[in-house]
Amino acid sequence: MWGASFVAVKVGLKYIPPITLVWMRFALGVIVLGAVVGFRRQFAWPKRKDWPYLALLGFLGITFHQWLQSTGLVTSQATTTGWIVSSMPVFIAVLGWLVLKEKIRRIQVLGILMAAFGVLLVVTHGNLNTLISGKFGTAGDILILISAPNWAVFTILSRRGLKIYPAALMMFYVMAFGLLFSSGLFVAGRGWESLHNIGYDGWLAIGFLGIFCSGFAYIFWYDALKVLPVAQVGTFLYIEPVVTVIVSFFLLNEKITLAGMAGGAIILLGVWLVNRVKPA
Repeated sequence: MWGASFVAVKVGLKYIPPITLVWMRFALGVIVLGAVVGFRRQFAWPKRKDWPYLALLGFLGITFHQWLQSTGLVTSQATTTGWIVSSMPVFIAVLGWLVLKEKIRRIQVLGILMAAFGVLLVVTHGNLNTLISGKFGTAGDILILISAPNWAVFTILSRRGLKIYPAALMMFYVMAFGLLFSSGLFVAGRGWESLHNIGYDGWLAIGFLGIFCSGFAYIFWYDALKVLPVAQVGTFLYIEPVVTVIVSFFLLNEKITLAGMAGGAIILLGVWLVNRVKPA
């Protein structure tokens, strides 16, 4: 779902600005999450002391993260985005070392360096000389790159709450706060004024993003985080760029470049090295 979401965002951005797209997808997502919470009979008000914590998660994982990716996709290709996002497990491993004091072995350090090189290869489109001039990638590529460590921070911070609340209920809280923050930007930008421009394919894209990517996929992510180690859950993100490349090729006619595939392969190899051994 998330692999195809980048393509859906590109379609939606043909008609509406990023913040409008973010607000609409998460308005639908909150409805889906509310229905799931009701079906599971899990609803309960969060403890008052947890409200700031849940609000922080809502800002990082919903409002800020999706603003970065939606705004980034204005100028970044969906395929490039998919490969950059696949570096998220590496950031999770690094934060685990810095914040949780988890040990990293030499082979994992090698993997981190390889994944970083792969990201640079993708962002520079194979022309590493642009690193010297500082003219590499698009502004969107940089925003997408920032979203990777941001998601890692969101994931690690979420573990504490998942020890207290059911996964779907906690995501409902988080997404509700994210929607609240997004609503301020939506109103300030008069986001409703562009809704009449949306075409048939745009509505399909928004529906897919809201129901599946922001509703069910976020629930699945928290369900997995509740029972599996963070690094192990992160490995499933490897599938994202593969799905993005295939869907982008058929729906957006984006070219599959040698630099993109080579950089993507290096990223996947690096991420595999990071997660193939358990921290000592």
